[in-house]
Amino acid sequence: MTSLAVPEHPWLLPGALAGAASPDQAARRPRRTGRDWAVDTLAFLISLLWVLFATADALSPHPAITTPLPQDWMTGVDALIGLVCCGLLWLRRRWPLGLMVATTPLTLFSMASAIPLVILYFTVVVHRRTAVAVAVTGVGLLTNVVFSWLRPDPGMSYWVTLSWGVVISLAVLAWGMFVRARRQLIVSLRERAERAEAEQQLRVSQARHLERTRIAREMHDVLAHRISLLSLHAGALEFRPDAPADEVARAAGVIRGSAHAALQDLREVIGVLRAEDSTDGDAPEPPQPTLADLPALIAESRSAGMRLDVSDTVDRSGEVPAALGRAAYRIVQEGLTNARKHAAGAAVRLDVAGGPGEGLTVAIGNRWPVGTPAGGTLPGAGTGLVGISERVTLAGGRLAYGRDDAGDFRLAAWLPWPA
Repeated sequence: MTSLAVPEHPWLLPGALAGAASPDQAARRPRRTGRDWAVDTLAFLISLLWVLFATADALSPHPAITTPLPQDWMTGVDALIGLVCCGLLWLRRRWPLGLMVATTPLTLFSMASAIPLVILYFTVVVHRRTAVAVAVTGVGLLTNVVFSWLRPDPGMSYWVTLSWGVVISLAVLAWGMFVRARRQLIVSLRERAERAEAEQQLRVSQARHLERTRIAREMHDVLAHRISLLSLHAGALEFRPDAPADEVARAAGVIRGSAHAALQDLREVIGVLRAEDSTDGDAPEPPQPTLADLPALIAESRSAGMRLDVSDTVDRSGEVPAALGRAAYRIVQEGLTNARKHAAGAAVRLDVAGGPGEGLTVAIGNRWPVGTPAGGTLPGAGTGLVGISERVTLAGGRLAYGRDDAGDFRLAAWLPWPA
């Protein structure tokens, strides 16, 4: 699964948004994008034109926007201050609050720097917390009181000039807060999308892990059964070298058939694992065993020489749900495999009973082995009963195993069978 796509034209986004969209820039200070360069250039040109206009108006015999300063050199200084503030606009994205604090005294008297300072004030509102923006606005309203008194407009009264200053400040504050809220919304939506994608990848990974676990459990049940049959027949050939030729041939045929079936099962699971990441997700799974396949499993075990006594009292066995029948089959398979491994030659009793509403009970018991078999016990991973316990738990049933009061080993499971 791919990550979120990078915007097609990141240069059209503000640096804060374009930096968040780029994984390699998210941890660094956002770089100025093409849009930022265009906006900064436009802000610089507008501010520069304002400085020229305000200076020319102040030097004219009849100023239109403000009362001129007492001395001409003071007008030149005001123009120089305005030019400096125009240059500071190129640094406003990096130090907005620091520049705002440093230039706040200029708002008491400078007319040439009015537009650059308004742009700087807007930058603070956009890029800093609301509390900081409100504090800067409050200081600006106080300095506006002094400015309206020192540099009144020739065509308006003091209170009208003061009111216009308040309206402009609040309008810039509202506009900046709107831009900030919109950017925060975009960043929040992007983070939610990235988090949803990460959670989806995690769910896919967990599903893949669960599928691998299921396949491993199935293969343990199948291959352990097959290989235990192989070992049993091979042991019979080893300890009965003088057996009749037809018995040897029959045992060899069973060994060959079991080996072929084990290889076929192994080939299927390897094919599933190799095709796990392919695009073909509709390939049919091989048919899974059910309770109807239990007689074949019993006959296979008896043909291998196992003394097996079976009691099957299942009511309406043809209506057993597929999942329930598969779980019961695997429990019997694992129980018979363990009996062949750890109690070779012992008589085994299998009881299968139940019906709709009362559940399905599977019980396997054998005499506790005395001593060690001549050929030794078959090696095992020790996870068979763990897998069966997990299978029964997932089905909502109960499992018990161990030595009973008579000293025999008993494996008993109850699985729910809805009415």
